[in-house]
Amino acid sequence: MNRELSHLKVLVIGGAGYIGSHTVKLLKEYGAHVTVLDNLSTGKQYLLQGDDFIEGDLGDKDLTSLIFKKYKFDAVMHFAAFSIVGESVVLPLKYYENNVAKTASFLEVMIEHNVKKFIFSSTAAVYGEPMRTPITEDHPCNPKNPYGRSKAMVENIMSDSLAADGLQYAALRYFNAAGADPCAMIGEAHEPETHLIPIVLEVAAGRREEVKIYGANYNTPDGTCIRDYIHVNDLAEAHILALNALIDGKDCCIYNLGSGQGYSVRQVIEVAREVTGHMIPVTEERPRAGDPAVLVASSAKIRKELGWQPKYDDLKVIIETAWKWHKNDRKAGR
Repeated sequence: MNRELSHLKVLVIGGAGYIGSHTVKLLKEYGAHVTVLDNLSTGKQYLLQGDDFIEGDLGDKDLTSLIFKKYKFDAVMHFAAFSIVGESVVLPLKYYENNVAKTASFLEVMIEHNVKKFIFSSTAAVYGEPMRTPITEDHPCNPKNPYGRSKAMVENIMSDSLAADGLQYAALRYFNAAGADPCAMIGEAHEPETHLIPIVLEVAAGRREEVKIYGANYNTPDGTCIRDYIHVNDLAEAHILALNALIDGKDCCIYNLGSGQGYSVRQVIEVAREVTGHMIPVTEERPRAGDPAVLVASSAKIRKELGWQPKYDDLKVIIETAWKWHKNDRKAGR
C-alpha cells in the first residue's frame, strides 16, 4: 500500500515526457514535492505537472550539482532515455552517450551529494529474443539492439554502484506502455510516433491514412505479433511502490511491469475500431527484422513483493483513455 509522501523531495528527470509526466502527477497526488529536470528534446512543456521545472540536461554536471545543493532531494526518478529501437541501430553512439554516459555522469553527482535512492526506467528490451513466455526477471538478458544494450548497461552500473557506493536502486522493466490519464490533460505525444496504439488512434483521428501491419504470418492465432500492454497510470503506481520499498530499506528492486496478458496487432485494431467508431484501414507489410512473435511479461514478482495491482488492465479501457486524450490533444491544436 502506498503511503503519504508529503515529507519527500523528488527529482524527476524527463518529467515532461509521457511516462514521466504521469508519474509526476501521481507523486504530487501523494503529497511529494516534485522538481522536474528536462531538456525538452522530446518532452513537452504542456505535459509538465511538477512544482518546479528546470530546463537542462542530466549530463550537465555543473547544473546538476547546483540543483542538488539547492533542493536536498530524497530520491531521483529517471525517465530521460532515448527509446526508439530503430533509431538506436542507426545512431548507436547517440544512445550510448545519452542513455549510458550521461546517466553515469549524473549518478556520480547524485552520490557526491549523498542522494542514494534511484528509480530507473528500464525496458523489456534487455531480454532480447525471449526463450520463454511469460518472461520472468530471471530470464537471461541478451539485448539485440543498442537501445536494449544501453538500458542493460545502466542496470549493471547501478548494481556496481550499490556495491561500491551504497546506491539503492529500482530497475523497472516496462513492456508496452499505453493509455493516458483519465483526466485527458496529459497523454502520449511522441514525434515521430512509433507505438501501435497511438498510431492506430491517429488513423481514427484522421492524422494518418492507414495502419501498417508488419508481418501477418507469425506463429500466433491470427498471424500478427502479440504484445503485453500496460496502462501508464499503472506504471506510475509501480514507481511509487518502488520508492516506498527503497525508503523502507530495500537495496535493489528489479521488476517486470506488464499486464501478463498478450494482445495481437489485429486485436488492438479491432478494439480501437469499437472504441472510436472508425474503420481504421490497414495494409500488410513485410515483418520487421528482430520482431519476436510474442512478448508477454510475468509481473508476479512485483505483485507479490510490493502488492502492485494494475487498475487499468483491460485493453478496451486502455484504448478508451488514450482516445479521450487524442481527441482532447487535437482540440488543443497540438
